[in-house]
Amino acid sequence: MSNFISNAQDKVKFSANILALFMVRLLTGFFIGLTLALIGQEVIQYGWFSFVLVILVTTGLIIRFSRSWAWTHVLIFNLICVLIGLLLRMYILVAPNA
Repeated sequence: MSNFISNAQDKVKFSANILALFMVRLLTGFFIGLTLALIGQEVIQYGWFSFVLVILVTTGLIIRFSRSWAWTHVLIFNLICVLIGLLLRMYILVAPNA
């Protein structure tokens, strides 16, 4: 009986870990998609349908691209994305007469 309970606890831990990792990947894809959709909407002036489509496609690509990644890979990817965002922000703030 204790073996059954231990096995069930291990399965719950594993499932919770996989679910949490999927949610982090989903959130990462959503934020990157939202960023690209906002950039595209400002540059091209497309409508609501294209805005949502860009978010969904980008989110799907990020989830598919990061399918085999562990927690460390996803966190490093998020760190790189944040650093690129800060670099772009710094460029916008420092750009002369832009």
